[in-house]
Amino acid sequence: MTHALAAQLTQLVDQISTIIVGKRPHIQDCVACLLAGGHLLIEDVPGVGKTTLAHALAVSLGLRFSRTQFTADLMPSDLIGVSVYERSKEAFVFHPGPVFAQVLLADEINRAGPKTQSALLEAMEEQQVSVEGETRPLPRPFFVIATQNPSDQLGTYPLPESQLDRFLMCITLGYPDQASERELLAGQDRREAIHGLRAVMTPEELMAAQKAVLAVHASEALLDYLQALIAATRSGRWFVEGLSPRAGIAVLRAAKARALLAQRDYVAPDDIQDVLVQTIAHRLVPVAGAGRGRVEQVRAMVEATPLP
Repeated sequence: MTHALAAQLTQLVDQISTIIVGKRPHIQDCVACLLAGGHLLIEDVPGVGKTTLAHALAVSLGLRFSRTQFTADLMPSDLIGVSVYERSKEAFVFHPGPVFAQVLLADEINRAGPKTQSALLEAMEEQQVSVEGETRPLPRPFFVIATQNPSDQLGTYPLPESQLDRFLMCITLGYPDQASERELLAGQDRREAIHGLRAVMTPEELMAAQKAVLAVHASEALLDYLQALIAATRSGRWFVEGLSPRAGIAVLRAAKARALLAQRDYVAPDDIQDVLVQTIAHRLVPVAGAGRGRVEQVRAMVEATPLP
């Protein structure tokens, strides 16, 4: 890892922390998710800064940003695009939808119907969309940052398991502490402050950083520990169904990105533990009678799994 990359990553987290106050660990999770090439789901009540965080990430990384408000009447074509007949050209011309951006903010994704939610699946997995029999590549890098409200709120639909599995991380911001909230009340409007941000990295530098993540070393003992955690999810003691191999790879990629943010060229067990809840809790369902939610169940499982 070069000194220049380390300085850029530190500056990136510092800059976003001026917009989303008092949430530095959450910002580090978001940056790690994008460095690992994954999509991000932010679940929380309205008004805690989910949309502002997504916008600040895109601006700070120099990426083209597109926002779509998901509603019950949003159609797949509203997201992907549609071909329209143009008389002057005597032909159908494709008009790309908001998905053709480098960062797509899917705001309140669980307010749209299942068909529209599913329209994102190919884009998230393959970085391409199929429209009217033609495959169209999406810009690179391509990220989906989705926000969703708690499922007990009116007008929401649960995301299908197949789509939840495409999100590398799911985080919750929560309410700010008292000092941070006072700073928000007394300071400049955070959405206005975004206009004053500058790009800390270029898209090309971001893709180079993603390659640096892949080069972070994971020892045999570390992989043994990760496999022990994956096996614990499949044991039937903690969860109804265990993690897939894809989920295990996602945990390792996220841990490598977290190690890079810590300016290390190797993954430590702490890196696995730091990203585990964010990368697996949304993929798992606790066994009946556990008496704990997903997050608490993951933490209990980690405590019961010995370190290498």
